[in-house]
Amino acid sequence: MARSRNRRSGLVRTLNYLAFLPLASRAPSYGRLVLALLRDDRVPLARKAILGLAAGYVASPLDLIPEAIPIVGAIDDVVVLILALEAFLDGLPNEILDETLLDLDIDREAFDRDRAQVRRLIPGPVRRLAARLPGALRAAGTFARHAGMDRRVRAWLSMEDA
Repeated sequence: MARSRNRRSGLVRTLNYLAFLPLASRAPSYGRLVLALLRDDRVPLARKAILGLAAGYVASPLDLIPEAIPIVGAIDDVVVLILALEAFLDGLPNEILDETLLDLDIDREAFDRDRAQVRRLIPGPVRRLAARLPGALRAAGTFARHAGMDRRVRAWLSMEDA
């Protein structure tokens, strides 16, 4: 009995992963979409910073789960990237997203289905926390400007160049 239940759960798990094959085939198009949105001046800097932070985390040697642990070690990087992409796309004005999807000839309905499929993997509280990230980055930038930190950093960087 237990053996048949394990086989069935393994089959269900496999079928769930197979559902992501169409999404994987569209990944290059979605990569072009993200690059086009990053180049777009109308996309707020706080949204772009989310992807920069995620890229920094993935490139960083520090991990929540050590890479030495097979398979599981890479999961935290994937989760961070998915959350960052979702937070990046979530707050974009629809006009910008629609225009870019049209320019790149990406079907909006397929895009929305793929995002919904990915969202089902992310627990609601984690999605809500990630959605607050752009506002926190904006607030940090405002604080840095008011504190004069931006001028100090620029001066420090220009001293490094000299």
